[in-house]
Amino acid sequence: MRIEVVSTNQQIRQFLSLPVKLYANNPNWIQPLDKDIEAVFDAAKNKAFRHGKAIRWLLLNEQSEPIGRIAAFHNKKYRNKGDDIPVGGIGFFECIHQQEAANLLFDTAKNWLQQQGVEAMDGPINFGERDKWWGLVTKGFQPPLYCMNFNPPYYIELFEQYGFQPFFNQICFGMHPHEKLPPKFYDRHAMVAADPNFSARHFRKTALKKFASDFCTVYNKAWAGHAGNKELSQQQCIKLFEQMKPVMDERIIWFAYYKEDPIAIFINLPDLNQWFKYLHGSFTLFAKLKFLWLKATKPNKRFTGIVFGVVPDWQAKGVDSYIIVESAKIIQHQLPYDEYEMQWIGDFNPKMIAVAENLTNERSRILTTYRYLFDRNKPFQRHPFL
Repeated sequence: MRIEVVSTNQQIRQFLSLPVKLYANNPNWIQPLDKDIEAVFDAAKNKAFRHGKAIRWLLLNEQSEPIGRIAAFHNKKYRNKGDDIPVGGIGFFECIHQQEAANLLFDTAKNWLQQQGVEAMDGPINFGERDKWWGLVTKGFQPPLYCMNFNPPYYIELFEQYGFQPFFNQICFGMHPHEKLPPKFYDRHAMVAADPNFSARHFRKTALKKFASDFCTVYNKAWAGHAGNKELSQQQCIKLFEQMKPVMDERIIWFAYYKEDPIAIFINLPDLNQWFKYLHGSFTLFAKLKFLWLKATKPNKRFTGIVFGVVPDWQAKGVDSYIIVESAKIIQHQLPYDEYEMQWIGDFNPKMIAVAENLTNERSRILTTYRYLFDRNKPFQRHPFL
């Protein structure tokens, strides 16, 4: 076996096509769009390159056939709560079921990261935001949501036999969107709704900038500073909403207000993988036309929760129940969706876990972010609670 740095167009093609061979007989795998993966490694598109580096390798067998791949990341801005050492990352790991092959990939990444001056590696993670390509599937090996990792169960063995330990679990919750909500949601909703100063409304594309600004307000108060999340500017939020606009369903994106001040957000999107799974990684002009045809003719029955947040001053006061019940009036009775899954919540965030568990007890899947300390004598600590 030998390792090669990915640098040529042929090697990039091999890097992207390796999973097609590994998952040929796995009906649950959905091939990601090549452009989404390549954007991670494009300095012109990925702002993480302003503060770090990324590199990737292929593992070849004696016949020069790819049998594994891995990427390593060093981002000076990457830090988790409680970290007392610099930490790098690995991601986009794929490998045959052979520990020797996996060890060679992990060793290669580790040696490069040590040269960058870091003392541990987390993985599998993304070189960028945490809403994409983050964590190893350890329970619930069902078809992945858009830009979510997928892997066979034996990857757990490959990681843990090498010495990786769970740093935190990423819990996804699922439910049938037409199921009646627990009674306590309606009780809390009634208490809040009794005050006419509260209101809730769904997104409208015609008022995109206003809703993007409201999203920015709630997000920065509720999420910025937690688990590595950075504050967003108004322009960043507007750009984000403009990027999502073509695939948005206005009726599943909700905002709550008190005297017209935004206090909560409930952001959902149709699961794009339900259309992209027919494109087989391609997003050429022909594939884009096919996507538009699929979007127009093939109803998407699955949607996913992207962000849910309540500003700190209104937490634990029933506002979470209020916005969920208000949205349910439309989602449960007027929309065609029959499958819902929330994007992951870290087990280090018990408040948000409690909100989700009040809604449903179905843990649809668990992903795990692992950590490997280069100093094997250093005590291992899991991610602290928020």
